[in-house]
Amino acid sequence: MSDTAAPAPSDARPRDGAGRIAAELLKDDFGWALGVIMRRYLRAAEEIVNDVPGGPRGYQVVASASQNLATNQGAMAAQLGIDRTVLTYLIDDLEAAGLVSRQPDPADRRSRRVVATEAGKALWQDRQAALASAEAEILSVLGRDEPAFKELLQRVAIHADRLDPMHNACQAVEEMQEQETRRRRRH
Repeated sequence: MSDTAAPAPSDARPRDGAGRIAAELLKDDFGWALGVIMRRYLRAAEEIVNDVPGGPRGYQVVASASQNLATNQGAMAAQLGIDRTVLTYLIDDLEAAGLVSRQPDPADRRSRRVVATEAGKALWQDRQAALASAEAEILSVLGRDEPAFKELLQRVAIHADRLDPMHNACQAVEEMQEQETRRRRRH
């Protein structure tokens, strides 16, 4: 943990009456806290990758291809939790934009690897830095406790995934975004 003391809970609460009441009522609500953090991160991420073909999904493909994380399109679909058919169209769009290319898999000529172009690698590095900045803004309240928080969060995420494995990350994010849209329409 940190050498410095964390701010007292009252220091982190909003100063306005309604915000202070909401924060007090929801201080032990795990779902509310996760939702607020996720909503803020998704808004920032959407702004950062909205011009990439396919938005966040397209960025994930470019990121995977830039790091050579998948041996072929099938492996990439499984890795990213994107339906293979959807991935094919997404790669078509990214290829048309000059961000990735399909190359024969040296291990299996029937299979294709998705490889980032120089433009794709540059986009990934640029957006990776912007996403890290958005993350840093959200977590800035933690100060030197941020690395410990991230490590604990990773442990919880791994445990939660073991309890209920996520087979399609895109679907999970889309469902959360749909819930947020429905919530906004009600208010």
